[in-house]
Amino acid sequence: MALTVAIGGLGAIGLAVARALDPEAGHGGIEGLRLVAVSERDRDKAAAGLDGFALPPELVELEELAARADIVVEALPAALFERIAVPALAAGRVLVPCSVGALLPRMHLLKLAEEHGGRIVVPSGALLGLDAVRACAEGPVDSIAIETRKPPAGLVGAPYLTRNHIDVLAIREPTCVFDGNALDAAAGFPANVNVAAALALAGIGPVRTRVQIWADPTVTRNQHTIRVVGEAADLTMTVAGVPSETNPRTGKLAPLSVIACLRGMVATLRVGS
Repeated sequence: MALTVAIGGLGAIGLAVARALDPEAGHGGIEGLRLVAVSERDRDKAAAGLDGFALPPELVELEELAARADIVVEALPAALFERIAVPALAAGRVLVPCSVGALLPRMHLLKLAEEHGGRIVVPSGALLGLDAVRACAEGPVDSIAIETRKPPAGLVGAPYLTRNHIDVLAIREPTCVFDGNALDAAAGFPANVNVAAALALAGIGPVRTRVQIWADPTVTRNQHTIRVVGEAADLTMTVAGVPSETNPRTGKLAPLSVIACLRGMVATLRVGS
């Protein structure tokens, strides 16, 4: 029997995942998974996005997703995170969060999941090497750091920039606009640091994980460089992801990572830890 999937949000990530799951829109769908419900505030947007689906999912309220499916994918603005996460975990579902940064200040949700038999499965997103980071973290690790460089337009609206009166669109040369830990980065840049949050969860935690965010008008891609110094290995990894046309704050790799994560849940062969 197929596992059922529900998706909260039909933006750049959610709609791409929905299409991958549909037999028609996704060129065959994913065997073992069936999309049964979605939630989207803009009903016209939902209708347009789901047009042509062979098996159109039911359009429901956010809080209703947990009652409809085994797996709940969160692809929403970070401010709405708890509205989908709490019901899903309280119902013992598998939560796949895209707003990983919103999870860092809400680690109490792990206790909720444990109490009700729920699970939180974090996709790799735009980050590479998480398997290696997790392996290193099984032994002593001295430091983990990530440097993120984005075109200035991809940082517009971040609360940290607003609070500190930083106009990134006026920046004409590479400028470091944040230097701190992953917990503070998640609070200040909720739409931009999901990769840093995933790295922190895979490694040594959000307080010890160092984050630099650069507004860089010389780049056209979202660039992330990870540096790990550990007893087992020293790692340096860089990824340059293509920003989404519909949302420059996220990359094209993000929905593909969620799709790969979902496929791994039902695959006969799964590669990586």
